[in-house]
Amino acid sequence: MKKNILTLLLFAGMFGSLKAQTKVENLILITTDGLRWQEVFNGIDTAIANNKAWNQGAREELYKKYWDEELHERRLRIMPFLWSTIQTRGQIYGNRELGNKVDVANPYSFSFPGYSELITGYGDENVNSNEYPPNPHVTVLEYLHKQPAFKNKVAVFGSWTAYTNIVNEERSGIPVFNGYEPLGGDKPTEAEKLMNLIRRDMYKPWGEGEAIDALTHYAAMEYLKARKPRVMQISFGETDVFSHGGKYRDYLASTVQFDKFVGDLWNYLQTDPQYKNKTALIITTDHGRGDKIKAQWRDHGQKTPGSNEIWIAVLAPGIPAKGEVKKPMQLYQQQVAQTIAKFLGQTYSSDHPIAPAIKEIWEK
Repeated sequence: MKKNILTLLLFAGMFGSLKAQTKVENLILITTDGLRWQEVFNGIDTAIANNKAWNQGAREELYKKYWDEELHERRLRIMPFLWSTIQTRGQIYGNRELGNKVDVANPYSFSFPGYSELITGYGDENVNSNEYPPNPHVTVLEYLHKQPAFKNKVAVFGSWTAYTNIVNEERSGIPVFNGYEPLGGDKPTEAEKLMNLIRRDMYKPWGEGEAIDALTHYAAMEYLKARKPRVMQISFGETDVFSHGGKYRDYLASTVQFDKFVGDLWNYLQTDPQYKNKTALIITTDHGRGDKIKAQWRDHGQKTPGSNEIWIAVLAPGIPAKGEVKKPMQLYQQQVAQTIAKFLGQTYSSDHPIAPAIKEIWEK
């Protein structure tokens, strides 16, 4: 009898240890601006790649790099981390061809309203401009920043300078590093000192308002390694910049780069005791783009059908490994904010309406 009890206690201890190892203690929200679900789920769009107006004279190059008759291979050629690691260990939502829909709730389908909806849980129709002033709503990031366990452990990195207002840096007290602004505050690391010189002196192809994504990625990685935040938002922009410019080769290349950045980040997390098996990633976009009329792949907004259509991927310990979720359902961008809080054992509340968390993430 004593032997049986000892065995049960041993199994209970093992189960408790496993449960502790799979608890989410940190979370990173990652976005890339305006990346279409069409490329995420179907790979290269041949109708765009074949068009001289958009392929940048690189049709043969695009086919060589990205085309394959087999769907899974096409996916891998553009987003290998998504369609290997996340497909086998996480969850991917938004393949509308299977009836699995993710939409923005705001009526505008452009960036500031989308990012605001994403972190406030509210598709507020009053947030209606990319030049909108500091966000009047308390975001889930600000809510977490006010909790003792997360105080001074929240940070935001973005290629686009609007994040200062989206997050309301002044009111929230959350450090926001966007565009080309200096890194590290009064105590930059040696790597940040070098990055600051590069950011200051380099040619800025889109002006001061939009940084090159590689700068955003390596700045965020250095911050992660040096300061160990528990919650981060990292937002990239090149997929939107290149699509507005009608540059499909560059759009696809920036998609490949984005996928690599996510993979590099995840691989680093697995080497650090604070983050390994304790960190969730939520990966998504702020809006969709047109497709019914192919020329509208460059555009988005109220007058461009399909701009409301987005996608979401999740990679976290303790959730079922569903891969591509093929079950018909309807999810919304505004559900991400409460999902962030739920992962961290919190319930996000504020004066504005907040959509419920994506409960399907935890369902088997």
